[in-house]
Amino acid sequence: MAKLSQDDLLAQFEEMTLIELSEFVKAFEEKFDVTAAAAVAVAGPAGVGPAAEAEEEKDEFDVILAGAGDKKIQVIKVVRELTSLGLKEAKDLVDGAPKPVLEKVNKEAADKAAEALKGAGASVEVK
Repeated sequence: MAKLSQDDLLAQFEEMTLIELSEFVKAFEEKFDVTAAAAVAVAGPAGVGPAAEAEEEKDEFDVILAGAGDKKIQVIKVVRELTSLGLKEAKDLVDGAPKPVLEKVNKEAADKAAEALKGAGASVEVK
């Protein structure tokens, strides 16, 4: 087999999908008993396409208070429980809706906060 230059190899890698590249890296690691974590990180952004977007899952969510509803006092209490805000700050947040209550939290925490706020009568959005 003819020896390929580094540029030839890179050209071949550019034509591969992320899945093909991932399989190649696994085979390379097994063949030479090495780990190529840095190589995967470098190669990943070069092949950003529909496959890469489909594999990424959102892991940070914002809980936004859309409206306080009829039970404003209950909503203020829940906002205080979810955050470290004082009474005045929590009241201002509820009065100024729509506003974010929690930002960049995991899915479980966002769902739990949304359920608590809905239980108090507020309307909530999770983005």
